Amino acid sequence: MKRIGILTAGGDTPALNATIHGAVVRANELKVEVYGLIKGFNSLFNPRVPHVHLNPLFQPIPELDPTIGGTIIGASRTYLSPENHDATKTFVERLHRLKIEGLICVGGDGTLNGMQPLTELLPVVLAPKTIDNDLGLNYRSEPDEWQRKSSDKAPGHAYQRLSSQTVFDLERMINFVTPGFATAVYVSVAGVQRVRTTAESHRRIAIIEVMGRRSGYIALGSAYGRPDIILVPEFALEIERLVERIKELYDLQKNVLIVCGEGIVDQQGNELGVEKVSQDPAGNKMLSGTAEALRQILIKRIGDKYFKDLRRGESAAEVIFTRTIGHTLRGGRPLLFDRFYAAQLGGKAVDLLLERKNNVVATLQWNRQRGFHLDGFDGNSLRDRWGHIHARQLHPSFYDAHAMKPSRAGIEYLMQILPGAIGHDDVESIRNNFFAAGNLLEPYHSFNTDVSKRIRYLE
Repeated sequence: MKRIGILTAGGDTPALNATIHGAVVRANELKVEVYGLIKGFNSLFNPRVPHVHLNPLFQPIPELDPTIGGTIIGASRTYLSPENHDATKTFVERLHRLKIEGLICVGGDGTLNGMQPLTELLPVVLAPKTIDNDLGLNYRSEPDEWQRKSSDKAPGHAYQRLSSQTVFDLERMINFVTPGFATAVYVSVAGVQRVRTTAESHRRIAIIEVMGRRSGYIALGSAYGRPDIILVPEFALEIERLVERIKELYDLQKNVLIVCGEGIVDQQGNELGVEKVSQDPAGNKMLSGTAEALRQILIKRIGDKYFKDLRRGESAAEVIFTRTIGHTLRGGRPLLFDRFYAAQLGGKAVDLLLERKNNVVATLQWNRQRGFHLDGFDGNSLRDRWGHIHARQLHPSFYDAHAMKPSRAGIEYLMQILPGAIGHDDVESIRNNFFAAGNLLEPYHSFNTDVSKRIRYLE
C-alpha cells in the first residue's frame, strides 16, 4: 500500500490525536501516505470528500500534536447503514479516486459496527478508543453467553446475559484497556477529591455521577479518590443496604461521598437515568439524571427527621446534593499512559493494514511476564451469534457488592494501568502552561483554524 486513510468517529477522547500521530509516524517509516478524512464517516457522504494530507514529505503536519486532546480531523456520529449497498459502493469509489488502498477507523463498538459494510470492498482496521473502556472481552468466549428474546419494545428484541462458565483470568482479557480511560479516571479522581472537602465542611452527602454508560470501569477507577461508596451498573442497586451504609458513615464522619456510574439500575433492571438514543449503529444510549434520580430516592428513604435530629439541616434535600463529572472526562491533555499506548495502537493499525488484514482490531494486551504488548483481534469474534457487539462490562470479580468498593481482583486490574499513568511531562505542563502569561494576553487559537487551510477536496 502506498496511501491509506484514517478517520475518527463517535465521541471524542483525550487520546485521539495521539493515535493519529502514532499511525502517521509508523506510516512515515514505511513511506506510506496518510490522508485524514474530515469529520469521520461524514466525509464520505460528501461528494467532495474533505481530507487532509497528514504527512507530506513523510513528515507529520505541525498541527498534529499528541499532547492535545480531541482530534484535528474532527469526529461525528454519522455512520453508514449496512443495508445501504449503493452508498457503500459510492464510498469505496470515492476512496479509490483518492488512491486510498486501506482505511483505519479510530473508534469504539459503534465505529466497529459502522465500518462493517466497507470491509466487504476495502481493507479496514480499527484502532480502539473510548473513555468507557468497554471495547473488548473479559475472555474470548464471552459473546457466546448472550441470548436474544422477543420484546414488545423497539427494535423487537432484547438481550439477556447467561451466567458465565469460564474461569476468569486477567491475562486472557481481550483489549486490556482502551486509550482515554486513564485520563478519564484521573479527571474523575480529581473531581471526587475536590467535592469531598465541600461535603466535609458542610456535613453533606454528595453523589457524584461519572460517565461509562452500562460499564462501570470509570466508577471503579474513581476509587483512587477514596469515595465512601461506589455504585456500578453491573450490580443492581440494593437501596436498603445502601441507606444503612450511608447512615453508618454519616454518623461516624458527618459526610458521605458516593460515586455512581451513569447506567446504574434498580432491582428490576431499570436504569435510573433518563435515556436519549444516539445515532450510532451500536444502539448506544446517552444517560442523564442518574445522580439526581438516586438523590430523590435517598431523600425519600432517609427522610427529613434524621437530619433534623442530628441538627445537620432542615431537610434531606438540603443535605444531599449531586455533581456530574460529564464531558470534562472526554477532553483535555491525555496522560502519558494514554498518549503512549494510543500511539502504539495507531502504529499497529498501520502494520495490520500493510499485512492485508481486514476487519481486525488493534488491541493492547497484558500479562504478568510481558506486561503490555500489542496484538490484533478479529472484529467478528467480538460479535454474538446475531452479529451484535455488546459493550464490555466489569467482570463480577472486579467489584465487592457488599463493601460497594473494588474487590481484590478489581484493585489488581487498576494497578496495572494507573500508578504510572502520569508522566513527568504532564506535571511540567501544568507548572509551565497552566498559568502562563500568554493565556491572559492572547486569545485561544483553535487547531481547526490552521487545519482548515490544509483541507483539500476530491475534484
